[in-house]
Amino acid sequence: MDSEVAAGVLRMVPLGGLGEIGRNMMVYETADDLVIVDAGFLFPTDDMHGVDYILPETTYVEERRHKLRGYLITHGHEDHIGALRFLLPDLPAPIYAPPLAAGLIQWRLEEQGILDAAFQMADESSRFDFGSITAEFFPVAHSIPDAFGIALRTPAGLVVHTGDFKIDHTPVMSAPTDLQRLAAYGQEGVRLLCSDSTYADQTGVTPSETVVGDKLAEVLLTAPGRVIIATFASQIARIQQIIDAAEESDRVVYATGRSMEKNLEMCQRMGYVQADKRRLRPITDLGSAHDENTVVVCTGAQGEPTAALSRMAKGSHRDIELKAGDTVVLSSSPIPGNESAVNTTINDLFRRGVEVMSVSSGHQHVHVRGHAAQEELKTVLALTEPQAFVPIHGEFRHLALHSKLAEDMGIAEGERHILLDGDVLELTEDASAVVGQVSAEYIFVDGENVGGVKQTTIRERQKLAGDGILLVAAPLRGENGPLSGEVQVAARGFAEAAITPSLCEGAARVAREALQSAESGKKPRSWDKRRQHVQQQVSTYLRQETRQRPMVVVVAVRV
Repeated sequence: MDSEVAAGVLRMVPLGGLGEIGRNMMVYETADDLVIVDAGFLFPTDDMHGVDYILPETTYVEERRHKLRGYLITHGHEDHIGALRFLLPDLPAPIYAPPLAAGLIQWRLEEQGILDAAFQMADESSRFDFGSITAEFFPVAHSIPDAFGIALRTPAGLVVHTGDFKIDHTPVMSAPTDLQRLAAYGQEGVRLLCSDSTYADQTGVTPSETVVGDKLAEVLLTAPGRVIIATFASQIARIQQIIDAAEESDRVVYATGRSMEKNLEMCQRMGYVQADKRRLRPITDLGSAHDENTVVVCTGAQGEPTAALSRMAKGSHRDIELKAGDTVVLSSSPIPGNESAVNTTINDLFRRGVEVMSVSSGHQHVHVRGHAAQEELKTVLALTEPQAFVPIHGEFRHLALHSKLAEDMGIAEGERHILLDGDVLELTEDASAVVGQVSAEYIFVDGENVGGVKQTTIRERQKLAGDGILLVAAPLRGENGPLSGEVQVAARGFAEAAITPSLCEGAARVAREALQSAESGKKPRSWDKRRQHVQQQVSTYLRQETRQRPMVVVVAVRV
């Protein structure tokens, strides 16, 4: 989208997080200034073979880098901060973040060798001026300390961006959602509300975090042997609850999982986690500790294949071998798309004879959501009384259901907008409209390769994983010369029952005939065109003979 933002207009462009759970990144732009709220990644689905993370595409921002004033971070979960270490080298700007989020970001940046990032600490009284945009941070309750919403004063009016939140009157290690501030904004006049939709399909209200502490204390008091609790490494309040419960049950906490250990080290240094050296120890100290006095806190609640819990479930963890009498608690809910991986881990845990406790298996309150349910969402709508509304953070059904709540609360049809990644919304004091769309494709991270893996590569990997590969080697005379020997065929990952001598002979015959037919024309065809012709013919033959679609790779052997 090449047009400039007109005076008096606010442009809002989601580059991730709308129509999906994760990859949250929102651009707010005026004629002269641009700020980004959050910059997170998305975890890949099971069929994205080899992909580690999925980032937002930032072409839109790169074309306007002269306007970029800063990254405004609502809280420290990876789906809101995880992309920063990949974006900052090309799009440097100051990071405005609460202290815990800043700490979590900083150690990730240091790992990437980024040592010169500029930070500005944010708290409930923070007000930052970015020219035509002013940002105010206000506290919200979430499943991590130091979570904030952000109010933006813009030429088009006041915008309230909630971030991830719930209304928890008894939160752990954080302040409740500041309802008075939201009401004050409502009295002032909210032009646009952008509100968290992650659990807009849930009726009622979300239980308080305190119920989790009570349940974990009960588990630690009653479990006969070791207790292994898997949660997000950034769930700092949850980890403190585990430490407090361990104190009550006279257990020692051992931490495992690289991000868990790093986060705990940082949070102890910053004062977010309170534990003495006798109560919280590294996993290398586990040794011959008595089972009934042991609790292990680890990563892997989302079924990540290399995380600590997954390695325990597979029997490949360096320090812990699960056994009958152990109790494993999954203190999280599966992120949409991760259900299969979580179920695989749970099945592997049962094979090891341990007791497994999770919300999905009926063990209520070993985890509660960090996001508002419908009654809480309606409360925020009622307090802020926005003229316009955009649901954010969630799959399409969540956005649609949240928009319906806004309709029921009286927000006019022309001022309710269900956006998806890449949609461009323009807002004035009097009107709002979607005016275009920009590219917001998935950017895949594969090891050290950022952006080099394309959708076509993912499809090829899926094809290889599904039906295998058939290699056709054609001996040619010279660069584009004729066939000069027998075509050879080899298969890998193809169904064994289908790889018969007659099938291979048939594929070689089809390849030979395709090459010879391509050579018979008056004008010699290039090797690329001949290769494509052979590929199409052999693929068709294999579908007819086996009803399978292996990847067919045709190579020339020069003789």
